[in-house]
Amino acid sequence: MRYRSKPGHKRNKQKQAPLEYRLSDGHHVFVGRNNKENDQLTTKTASRTDIWFHTKEIPGSHVILVTESGESIQDITAETIYEAASIAAYHSKGKDSDNVPVDYTLVKYVKKPSGAKPGMVIFTHNSTVYVTPKLPGSAKD
Repeated sequence: MRYRSKPGHKRNKQKQAPLEYRLSDGHHVFVGRNNKENDQLTTKTASRTDIWFHTKEIPGSHVILVTESGESIQDITAETIYEAASIAAYHSKGKDSDNVPVDYTLVKYVKKPSGAKPGMVIFTHNSTVYVTPKLPGSAKD
C-alpha cells in the first residue's frame, strides 16, 4: 500500500548539482540535466566570460566551459573546444550520431527572452564545430 502525502504538502526534493567533467587540460565543464537546470546554469551560475555550448537544432543540455579569470575565448585551445562540444553532443538527442553540429559562444551572448520557458535561450556571436559525441576519457573515437 502506498501512502499519499497530505494535499498541498510539497515533498522535499533535494536539488542536485549539474554534472561536472574535467577536461584533459584541467578546465571544468558543467552540464544541465533538464530545462530548469539548464536555465539555472546558463542564466544564474555561469560567468559572462564562460563559454556556452549547445547542439545546433537538436534538443540537448546546456554545457558551460568555465574559464579562468582573465582568460578569453582566444586563449582556449581548439582541443578544449572540441572536447567540451563532444560532451554537449553526448548529452543531446544526437548522442548516437557520428557528426553532430555544436554551437558555442560566450555566456554574455546568451539571452533568455522574457516569458520564455525554462531552458529556452537565444544567442549570437556563435561558432559551430562538428564532433563525435563522447565523454572525457571514453574510448569512443
